[in-house]
Amino acid sequence: MKEKLMWLLLAALAVAGAYATTVLATPANPPLFTGTTLAAATFDELNIDSHSLPANLWQVGLKTKGLTDLYVQSNLWKPGGTTGWHTHPGPSLIIVTAGTITAYDADDPTCAPHVYTAGTPGATFVDPGGGHAHVLRNEDLSTDASTIAVQFLPTAAARRIDVPDPGNCPF
Repeated sequence: MKEKLMWLLLAALAVAGAYATTVLATPANPPLFTGTTLAAATFDELNIDSHSLPANLWQVGLKTKGLTDLYVQSNLWKPGGTTGWHTHPGPSLIIVTAGTITAYDADDPTCAPHVYTAGTPGATFVDPGGGHAHVLRNEDLSTDASTIAVQFLPTAAARRIDVPDPGNCPF
């Protein structure tokens, strides 16, 4: 009897935890933020090791295990728009194509802003994925902002995972 009661309590806690995560999650705020998939494909395992000529002045390596889904994503923020706190299971390469995007990391207790502006040398950034929770915001209240993101994800994984507000930022 005690074992059944223990399993019942564990099941109840699991349901409560799932419910709390859903309630506390911070989804994006349509219509102030929209994302559109421009292209998607699945690749077999990748094992890329490339370098420039002459003399290996540049090189790139990319290795995956298992199938990989690749997405090319266009994101648009209206003034004041936000992605909400979220993570991805794999890395994203991001280019700010218009306006300014401000990123905040969930694990930064100081809530330091990382500002990326289109047309500047700092208009690109990498989201490492793998549980790195963050929020991207258009804090300019008069201009739209947009990005193009290229994402590498395990096949059939959720492209985006909403997470609870970590409580480290005043917004």
